[in-house]
Amino acid sequence: MPKLTQTDTWVKEYRDLLRQSMEEHHQWSVGEHNGSIRLQIKDNGKKQTRLLPFEWSKKGFSAAIPEIQQIYKRFYEGKTRQLSTACEVVKVSNTNTKTDFSELIENFRAFVPNASEQTWNKSYVPVLHIAQELLERSKGKPKNGEELLLLSLKKWEQGSRSRQIARRSLTKFLNWATQRNLLTADYCPPPTVPEVRKPKRIGYAFSDQEILSLIDSENNESWKFAFQLLAVYGLRPEELRFLRIIDGSNGKELWSTYRKSKGGNKGETTEPRRLNPLFVKDIDGNPINWKLQERLEIGEQLPPLGAEGQGGLALLTHLKRMPIYKKIKQEALKRDQVAVPYSFRHRYSKESHANGIPIANIALSMGHSVEVHLDNYARFAPDSTVDIYNKANLVA
Repeated sequence: MPKLTQTDTWVKEYRDLLRQSMEEHHQWSVGEHNGSIRLQIKDNGKKQTRLLPFEWSKKGFSAAIPEIQQIYKRFYEGKTRQLSTACEVVKVSNTNTKTDFSELIENFRAFVPNASEQTWNKSYVPVLHIAQELLERSKGKPKNGEELLLLSLKKWEQGSRSRQIARRSLTKFLNWATQRNLLTADYCPPPTVPEVRKPKRIGYAFSDQEILSLIDSENNESWKFAFQLLAVYGLRPEELRFLRIIDGSNGKELWSTYRKSKGGNKGETTEPRRLNPLFVKDIDGNPINWKLQERLEIGEQLPPLGAEGQGGLALLTHLKRMPIYKKIKQEALKRDQVAVPYSFRHRYSKESHANGIPIANIALSMGHSVEVHLDNYARFAPDSTVDIYNKANLVA
């Protein structure tokens, strides 16, 4: 793999990128010469060098990496193994390439087989079509990957989750296309793009009395049933359509068979899990048993949740029509929190911690890892520091 002689942080970043595609050969090195990138190889004891048309900088390396990868490939495909020849072949190829972007996007679809049609249409298609329009311009076409990314992402608000997803999708596409010489090396995406990060919103946990108010003000029995299930089992809204009764070791058990994609882990999903009830309590603190599992078993109907993947949206749309929900939202905002469809689920986590249930068991029951749980719900965990100071204050 190329050996980079500089120790700057950005140089180390690019070394990792180059290592991924040059594991077989270790006699390639990249250095600086008069402000430009110089490629040097040692093949069968013979040293060859080539000055590349890229400046020795973070931006220059971003553009150079795909071209170096192409040169590397051409070098070992050639009969003479001449670095100069490989460089010229890549240069001519990049100059003469005429791209059919619709076909390119279609071919890229096969590269992300784990993305469902819904994910593809929602997370990939919009930003890829924007990038396609920009690249097909006769004038004002983006000159490189960074410019293309920034222009393509203008539609989405800085720091928003939707912008992060669009950026990740377009970056994956550009890496795929440039590494295969389907787009010129100029369009290799930079490792980072300037972003203004919004503070993470704090999700509001419904209180038991607020849940009872929502149920009491609801006229539709199927939605009442949904509210009860969401609160008692800490469900994601989408899981309402994935509830199953199975024969367990101790009788009938309620399970969620929903498999949620794990962010950052390609193709990995959460596992089906057994659901454990945590009853909502009345104003006197007495747990209310709504016989939810039994009602599911006899086929009590749930409300329509729209297309698969749209359960959260269906719930939010319904909640927004309820005056009591609007009142709860205002109460949450006073505490710098936001009421959302997941507020039923947040309640389950908060009450589980309040009842002293171990974190590992709560995470298992909610269908995520301990790390994910702590990242989202650490605020509900008991604070031993407070207990220590309270105890100190009691000592006279």
